[in-house]
Amino acid sequence: MKKLFVKYKEVVRFVLLFLGTYLLFTFLYSLYLKYAENGAFYPDFFTNLVARQSNEVIRAFGYEAMVKPDVPGSSMGLYINEVFLARVVEGCNAISILILFVSFIIAFAQKVKKTLLFIFAGVALLYAVNILRIAILTIALYHYPEYNEFLHKIVFPAIIYGMVFFLWLFWVRGISIKPQSNG
Repeated sequence: MKKLFVKYKEVVRFVLLFLGTYLLFTFLYSLYLKYAENGAFYPDFFTNLVARQSNEVIRAFGYEAMVKPDVPGSSMGLYINEVFLARVVEGCNAISILILFVSFIIAFAQKVKKTLLFIFAGVALLYAVNILRIAILTIALYHYPEYNEFLHKIVFPAIIYGMVFFLWLFWVRGISIKPQSNG
């Protein structure tokens, strides 16, 4: 058994780091959501922020847009020309995706500075892409409501998960390239 562990030490290390980080951050996020219920922001700070920033991007594209709490649900409604188009729910704020991304990077961590810089850059990029994704989805739904299912369930999830996948590939390829010695 010990030989098997030694043989697969790196795999075991990856799995333990990934699962440990993922479970820890998911637990902390669930605590945040539990305590956010009674906070000043509806439905929670991050979902509210993502909805408002997405609305500003839509407005920057020249549309008459607004965002408002979607009561009784726990979401923010996005409107263009007073037409309700999308709900921004907790899952749209990309926090769960960011947790997944960070957990993977930590599981493949190298030097602390390099790892932290990549996490910071990746989180910022994913957050920005998510805001843009929601804004473009809302605009697309305004012009092409008949493609709601296809856009919402296939195209736009593929954008955010595809970005995570490419960042992971970039990270793994970057750390696997070893400088050659001239000796």
